[in-house]
Amino acid sequence: MNASLVRPLWIGSVLVDPPVLQAPMAGFTNWAYRELVRRLGGVGLAATEMVSARGFVQMGRRDGREPERLWGVRDEPRPLAVQIWDNDPDTLAEVARRVVHDYRASVVDLNFGCPARDVAEKAESGSYLLRDPDRLGRIVARVVEACGGAPVTAKIRLGPSDDRITAVDVAQAVEGAGGAALTVHGRTARQRFGGAADWDAIARIKPRLSRIPLIGNGDVATAEQAARMFARYGVDGLMIGRAALGRPWLFAQVRAALAGDPVSPDPSVAEQGDLLLKHAALVVERFGPQRGVILMRAQACCYGAGLRGVRRFRAEVARATTLEAFTAAVRRAFPRDGES
Repeated sequence: MNASLVRPLWIGSVLVDPPVLQAPMAGFTNWAYRELVRRLGGVGLAATEMVSARGFVQMGRRDGREPERLWGVRDEPRPLAVQIWDNDPDTLAEVARRVVHDYRASVVDLNFGCPARDVAEKAESGSYLLRDPDRLGRIVARVVEACGGAPVTAKIRLGPSDDRITAVDVAQAVEGAGGAALTVHGRTARQRFGGAADWDAIARIKPRLSRIPLIGNGDVATAEQAARMFARYGVDGLMIGRAALGRPWLFAQVRAALAGDPVSPDPSVAEQGDLLLKHAALVVERFGPQRGVILMRAQACCYGAGLRGVRRFRAEVARATTLEAFTAAVRRAFPRDGES
């Protein structure tokens, strides 16, 4: 790809270089994952797991504790986005103000895309708010006011369902309310993660925005796909999520492709195993061996995707209760030369 097609991405006063963002994903993009991705390189903007604004406020009032998902944020390299969710403008504004002033977040991202039942249906937040662009715009405006100049972004989907596509109206509401960037996942809330992301629908939003950058998200699994998305759909940035959970080196490959440099091949099976164990070590460092191993079970299954004998591997890590058992399962599934 001609590198001149990829321009620097500015989100307000924050430079995102390369214009490749790591998606916020609950249960996965904790401090350890972000640290590993930074070591491997290629991410222009890392993001926390999504944080419940209401939970943050209630926790602080109850016992003064802070959300576990914000552990490490104060000391991490910048830029860093903190994603929050709720449907109450004042609650979101209160938490956004704290995230900016107490945690020094580079960007506050508002989640209007999560289709999970507890968020969208029970709490009437996340993708539920795509039904009412005006209400969503009022939320953005209130948070922008509270952040005192720190950029506020929004992550959305195409709409509640195929027969109710609201993304253009939502995009214009976000821009009109002072949002600094918009990320669009190319599926509806009803689709969840089924079917294929509709990048043509994402591209149709671009000419309807006059000021803020558009970031595309959905089904970007290789460096070559990332380069094609920039060339074909005219987005200003890319957000990569699920594809990088078990392949955290993907970001570095994408950076190379966008710069017109040779793309390194995937690590060998043995190297992938080594990387998985480094990932586990970071999680255990933060959460301790018992909880750390439990948290790594789902993450390890992501690394195992496409692996020969993956079903056995997943069964073994699901039973692991100690770091020793987890390590042994990884070594069997990702053997070094001469091992089996």
